Amino acid sequence: MPLGRRSQEIRTESLTRFLIYVLGHRPDEFGLVPDSEGFVVYKELLQAIHEEEGWRYVRKSHIHEILIGSDREMFQAENDRIRVLERRWEKDAGNRNMSLPGLLFIPVRKRAHPVAIEKGLNAPPSGFLVLSSSKEMALRIGLRRDPDTIILEILAQQASRQGVAFYSFGDLVITDHIPPGVIAGPPVPKEVLEKKKDRAAQEKKPMKRVIVPETGTVLLNSSRDPDPYRRAKGARGKKRKGWKEEARKARRGREKEGRGMKDEG
Repeated sequence: MPLGRRSQEIRTESLTRFLIYVLGHRPDEFGLVPDSEGFVVYKELLQAIHEEEGWRYVRKSHIHEILIGSDREMFQAENDRIRVLERRWEKDAGNRNMSLPGLLFIPVRKRAHPVAIEKGLNAPPSGFLVLSSSKEMALRIGLRRDPDTIILEILAQQASRQGVAFYSFGDLVITDHIPPGVIAGPPVPKEVLEKKKDRAAQEKKPMKRVIVPETGTVLLNSSRDPDPYRRAKGARGKKRKGWKEEARKARRGREKEGRGMKDEG
């Protein structure tokens, strides 16, 4: 067997073992939380793999080689996600009796920072909020989504007393909601608050009502009406600029003529 081909086979075998460990043994160790069926999205898997020294070369095409090779029966790929069929982990979603640290850390996108502080956090419809007792792990997870990620601190025990359900997943913690009162973190930048205030002020301004004619409606111009009476009536409805001054002059002229006629009499 040519040396190059054997080298390729060894690399594929190593990647196979590594993927089995990541997907089937300790996904939490890499900041991954599979869905309810055990699947992980390729994009998230590759991001996690590329953070590990020696595995930054891996592309989806390398994983595809495994899926058409002799170890293909160990994996199942479906659209944009993949899982191993034999998994040694389970989500502790049925047991809330876990020992909580005083603080947990969670990453949020920079643009979501003000909303998180004000209104709290809610999990996406098909997932969980993923927290860690390690700030470094929280940062690692957050940087996959936003290079300017913000790390928030969660007062875990206080949140638990308020009814928040936390579940362990290896070294990670998952939940579906975190209220604002137990979230601490860097203050929201002043310029962000000012922009938010300006937007709120704009929304409160009354909107000008614009009357849009219905389909088939014809807007008539009274000055073009062929009927002289209606045209004159329409013209009287609109008084031109300076009409008051002209009316005063006419009235003074009539009064002057009246006085002149009395003098002649």
